[in-house]
Amino acid sequence: MILYEYPFNESIRTMLRLEHLFDRLGQLIERDAPVDHHYALATIFEVMDVASRADLKSDLLKDLERQKVQLNGYRGNPSISEAALEAVLARVDQAFNGLNQLPGKAGAVLTGNEWLMSIRSRISIPGGTCEFDLPGYYAWQKHDPQRRRADLLHWASSLMPLAQALSVLLGLLRDSGVPHKVVATGGQFQQSLPQGRVYHLLRLRLPQTHDFVPEISGHRLMVSIRLMRQDAEGRLKASAEDTSFELTLCA
Repeated sequence: MILYEYPFNESIRTMLRLEHLFDRLGQLIERDAPVDHHYALATIFEVMDVASRADLKSDLLKDLERQKVQLNGYRGNPSISEAALEAVLARVDQAFNGLNQLPGKAGAVLTGNEWLMSIRSRISIPGGTCEFDLPGYYAWQKHDPQRRRADLLHWASSLMPLAQALSVLLGLLRDSGVPHKVVATGGQFQQSLPQGRVYHLLRLRLPQTHDFVPEISGHRLMVSIRLMRQDAEGRLKASAEDTSFELTLCA
């Protein structure tokens, strides 16, 4: 099964982009090749760019506080495990405290490192990090993988409170949805959304063997999904097959 996710608002879109970058960063740091560590550093800069929105940190703190209030409302509910509830609340508290103690925006401490900022200013230029442009960076890439990895982990450490907050919030959001089977008749599916409830995320699972690519659109009133297939040149063409898939709406 292939999982696709579609955000219904800009806040969730930003969170998913950051989650994608943190996942890539974790994979690249664990590798040994200099080129992988080059792209790991580039990913750190991408995280800083995406997280540069002034109100991102405060919005995440508000979301964590909102989740804490909501979870506390489940205390005493006989259908809820108190131990599981306490464990989730502890994760929310830890994420809130870590993010709240982070000075300024994510990665702000790295902006004071002139060497890193010299790389950041040239890394988006095609070929801009060649050895004759940045000899110091070229020399760093010749260090042992363990030394480069230690540097990357040190630089990324200032971003980890953000990563933890995203992990908690997106985990709670995904857990709020209940998956159910639906059918795209003639390759198309539409569903009206109930009024009075705001959905933030759509999750769609398709069998990998079907080789479909979903085109998803949605707003607070309706969700529309069209199943497409790629031709030999990569162009998407609409499918006319009746196809079942798993749909989850997360509020």
